[in-house]
Amino acid sequence: MKYLPVFSWCLLALSFVPSRASADDPSPVERARRQVEVGLLEPLAARESKRRFSRERPPPHERRVRVTDSALVRDAHGREFLPFAVDIRYAADWQANDIVGCAYPENGKLFVKRGDAYFPAALMLGKETEPVAGVCRVPARS
Repeated sequence: MKYLPVFSWCLLALSFVPSRASADDPSPVERARRQVEVGLLEPLAARESKRRFSRERPPPHERRVRVTDSALVRDAHGREFLPFAVDIRYAADWQANDIVGCAYPENGKLFVKRGDAYFPAALMLGKETEPVAGVCRVPARS
């Protein structure tokens, strides 16, 4: 019984130690970067590796993802997204903004920009898709 107060103080002291779980959670930027790598770049690389003879441009030697804004932005529907760009490298030269789009960390959806419209990222994998209105755009302030 005489150890009960010491044990109580130890539990109290441990409750004030910051949790490591919050330190292990990736930031929204890291989550978005990983989301683009897994949801777009890896399937794109797998699709390109199956291609043998084609008149399409050859696959790049390397791709890298840049999340172009560190703060979550709200679209016209009030959902948060992060804009991204994918740069490609042929030999030693990097070409910026080969793919531009946005990632929605809350639901894992990816969109890519073609012209002035945003399409689901499945467009890059050869699927027929329609543009989606209101995504990846910050509403105009009145």
